Amino acid sequence: MSRPRTTPGPVPSAPRNAPDTPRSAPRDTPAATPDASPDAPRGGRARGHAPWTAFGGDLHLDLTERRAAGAGLRAALEDALREAVQDGRLAPGTRLPSSRALGEDLGIARNTVVEAYGQLTAEGWLGARPGSGTTVADRAAPRPAGRPAAARADRRPTGRHDLLAGRPDLSLFPRSAWLASARRALAVAPHDAFDYGSPLGRIELRRALCDYLARVRGVRTDPDRLLVCSGFGQGLGLLAAALRGRGAGRIAVEGYGLPPQREVLRAAGLGLAPLPLDCNGARTDLLDDLGGAGGTAERPGAVLLTPAHQFPSGAALSADRRAAAVRWARERDGYVIEDDYDGEFRYDRQPLGAMQALDPDRVVYGGTAAKSLAPGLRLAWLALPDELVEPVARLKALADTMSPVTDQLTFAELIASGRYDRHVRRCRLHYRRRRDLLVAALAERAPQVRVTGIAAGLHAVLQLPPGSRPEAELLERARAAGLVLTGLDWYRAGPDAERALGLPAPENRSDTAPDAAPDAGPALVVGYATPSDRAFPAALDALCGVLRES
Repeated sequence: MSRPRTTPGPVPSAPRNAPDTPRSAPRDTPAATPDASPDAPRGGRARGHAPWTAFGGDLHLDLTERRAAGAGLRAALEDALREAVQDGRLAPGTRLPSSRALGEDLGIARNTVVEAYGQLTAEGWLGARPGSGTTVADRAAPRPAGRPAAARADRRPTGRHDLLAGRPDLSLFPRSAWLASARRALAVAPHDAFDYGSPLGRIELRRALCDYLARVRGVRTDPDRLLVCSGFGQGLGLLAAALRGRGAGRIAVEGYGLPPQREVLRAAGLGLAPLPLDCNGARTDLLDDLGGAGGTAERPGAVLLTPAHQFPSGAALSADRRAAAVRWARERDGYVIEDDYDGEFRYDRQPLGAMQALDPDRVVYGGTAAKSLAPGLRLAWLALPDELVEPVARLKALADTMSPVTDQLTFAELIASGRYDRHVRRCRLHYRRRRDLLVAALAERAPQVRVTGIAAGLHAVLQLPPGSRPEAELLERARAAGLVLTGLDWYRAGPDAERALGLPAPENRSDTAPDAAPDAGPALVVGYATPSDRAFPAALDALCGVLRES
């Protein structure tokens, strides 16, 4: 008797935005096994599909050596999985491939994998639940005997109250504005924006930065002389290598500054010549005296300055010292490297224009978004003299080809839309309020402390009177109170560097020799911008408690 013919009904269409789905399901769908991956197609994998299609990831297991040593197939698989879990290569909670996928990947029978999974589950190495697949069990793997603990790559100190200088309040990062700018930038970006590009950086960001820096900082440059780099540290390293290639053997640095920057310069093969400091900034009038015993051969080929807001003292480089530095660079065929690390944040004085405008052919301008946005973005830029564009760009290409594209496009849109200006204004008001709270609290609870360097920036220097506890003891007491901060001496460039604080103006001093140092007490450098609003009051209480007993 013949079977009646049936006409199939219409196949319902998939939702418009749904992922690709098969037009029809296989008639015989096997029941799901406990170790089946939920990502696997319900009707089984089509022949020829790669194993990771079902699993969603790869798992490398090498059974060759174990098989060569005489182990059976199942025993070799169990041993390889057990070792991967024990040494931490497979972390607790990691979902393993389905038995079918792993079997095809290793070229062994699925039943062998099922049996190996079952044995390791019984031993407690793995766990299996119907519908959830097979996962690595949550158990502590013992450290192999005699294996030394790995050294921490991140040596940043930690504590309950973070007052380290050099970082913004990360809770202020403009997430909504950044996301809106990213969506707009990605929507209009050309396809070739995501290809290998110029080591100078994306033209969209270089154009936006040229307009912004000219308007806000008075920088004179154009997109062809602007290089985007991954943080000012990278830019400084590229510059140092380029200067070394031009024959420079030494570089002048401020008597107090960031130790990591000095490490970058040394790594590039440059010797350091510290410049004394006073309340008018670095003694650039002494640049010609830094030749040393070797005379002309040991003269610096460049000088690194923080003219708008000396770090960490907070002094602004006076007009005559700016002119002296530029004059020295012209006469000695050298360069001034201007680190404008927090140029956006001025409170009690008129904004100082960039020193680069005095001579764009002799001053390299360096800026960063680390303070205005976040250091994790790794966005910085150099406005280069014509002679340094090619060598620095070549070194950038060798270092990492180019900086990441998507953040460059987003930052360019953030600037062009005006969102960046609005964000900076909000941050400026926020940090000024923080500074005022710090000054008021110290005036009330630790009146013996003199607060300096607060007309701009994100940090303050707390100068204690002579006779106070030594700086090392103060820092130890701060650590005991859960405070993370630094003392002024940590920033000292060398034993001959003049004390950066407490100095009278040169015209009022009876002795202005480079090695003259006043009898000053210890000093602490406090980053009042670092904590969030919720954490700042407690940090301020702890700081005042330490200083009150100093």
